[in-house]
Amino acid sequence: MKYYAASSFRNISNVRLLTSALNEKGFTQTYDWTKNQHAATIKDLADIGEKEKQAVQDSDFLVVLSPAGKGSHIELGIALGQGKPIYLHSENNDILDFETTSTFYHLDGVKMFVGELPAFIDFILSEQDISNY
Repeated sequence: MKYYAASSFRNISNVRLLTSALNEKGFTQTYDWTKNQHAATIKDLADIGEKEKQAVQDSDFLVVLSPAGKGSHIELGIALGQGKPIYLHSENNDILDFETTSTFYHLDGVKMFVGELPAFIDFILSEQDISNY
């Protein structure tokens, strides 16, 4: 079972905790963007964008950790367009707050979770049983 984890550079530590936990349970991360440096050129951006787009397309599900950057929202759109399950996490209520939420967070196929990261990881594991694959 393959997944892609989307977020922002300021959230790298939580992304690494998530991916480590999923990988330990036998899931496969399609691309680890946390190993990238910040892009220095337009060509760098295009190369990274191509890798991330392909990683979303190759995944069975997408995980988005808030706070997420603009690229994460594009990745969310790619996954929505492909009908992939999406798991959206926030430690606070921003994804449910009318002033800060996105219309796309409330579409079918997006499972929102507000709470601590370890509980969110357990939620994903309960939903995505790798023994079925």
